[in-house]
Amino acid sequence: MGRYDTSNKTKIVDTKTISVNFLKKNDYFCGYNSGTITWTRSGFWGEQKSSVSIVVTVNDTVKQLNISYTQTDRDSQERKSFDYKIPLTSTPCRFGGKRWWFICPWYRNGIYCGRRVGKLYKDGDYFACRHCNDLTYESKSKNRRWKYAPLFNACDIEDKINELTPKIKRTTHIGKPTKKYRKLLRMYDELDRAYVRAGI
Repeated sequence: MGRYDTSNKTKIVDTKTISVNFLKKNDYFCGYNSGTITWTRSGFWGEQKSSVSIVVTVNDTVKQLNISYTQTDRDSQERKSFDYKIPLTSTPCRFGGKRWWFICPWYRNGIYCGRRVGKLYKDGDYFACRHCNDLTYESKSKNRRWKYAPLFNACDIEDKINELTPKIKRTTHIGKPTKKYRKLLRMYDELDRAYVRAGI
């Protein structure tokens, strides 16, 4: 994986985020649940708070996260309202249970994303994956990089998964998982552990 030019890119630690781990810890993946996520940030103008309303629907026919919020444009001071859905999917864990994922529904350079990710970032109008937001996790400070090492590891595993997934033509052969699919499941287990270490 190559290095990024970080001069004009937003760092992931500077964005608002929604993670499947947060939703799981708060029992959102059970039928129909609604709530609010709030972020607090201290800056030059004091403490600033922002929030979004969410609704998680998980049943036999619908699996999605609905996000709604209002924000004010910094330049025009125009208030805009947003209300959109993020598809959800799940994969089986090796030792039972399931791991939930967001499916990024956006387009970048005219190409549909569709990546399966554990975290969404907001750097602009919408919550999207790291790739669609063109975010960087490189740090100018070695100490800061060390602090966020688990998050960097999770991002590296995500990239490997995104590279392997298109190469899988079938998930089973003669009733058994294919070699590449077993490798993909192991990588998802590894990513799951990386997310836990990173607190995602």
